[in-house]
Amino acid sequence: MKPNYQVILDETLEKIVKNDKIPNLLLHSCCAPCSSYVLEYLSNYFNITIYYYNPNISPYEEFEKRALEQVNLIKKLKTKNPINYIIEKYNNDEFEQIVVGLTNELEGGPRCFKCYNLRLEKTCLYSKEHNFDYFTTTLSVSPYKNSDKLNEIGSYLEEKYNINFLRADFKKKNGYKRSIELSKKYNLYRQDYCGCIYSKRSREEQYEKTNI
Repeated sequence: MKPNYQVILDETLEKIVKNDKIPNLLLHSCCAPCSSYVLEYLSNYFNITIYYYNPNISPYEEFEKRALEQVNLIKKLKTKNPINYIIEKYNNDEFEQIVVGLTNELEGGPRCFKCYNLRLEKTCLYSKEHNFDYFTTTLSVSPYKNSDKLNEIGSYLEEKYNINFLRADFKKKNGYKRSIELSKKYNLYRQDYCGCIYSKRSREEQYEKTNI
């Protein structure tokens, strides 16, 4: 039977409330719009540090634009518990090295799974080194991201590095819809492609077909 990640998350949050102690969460974020709902939701239970690590994004100017928008959102949000952030240095080579031979794969396939793993493992290692209680990612809020694969990778890393992975599918409870509402409320920049040059190329090809 397919896991219900919202039920799993609810159970985890219930335990946290019962423990009467606010844990520290390292939250990988792909962009401000996707993080908006997740921050609103999870900041009731965690002290959150956003970990903006996205070497897949191209070009650099796009990376920088999204990073600045992430910081702006954090400053504007009113949350129960504080939100900190870390912007990792941009290094697109880290992404290009892992997608050799996969550049022509369709969006949502093996190339994306490699990218999931790259960003989640880096988040996991940082959380381990800096004594966070949990790590997770905002990626599952998007209807274009494979939440089963994300949770599979996160669970594997949890076991490998012995640190808690917060299982979730943030699309649940109308999470994606709420992220759109918050994006409008805070006038957030919403990009029209996932991030890498290959997703950008795919989107441009779709536009050309539509125009034709």
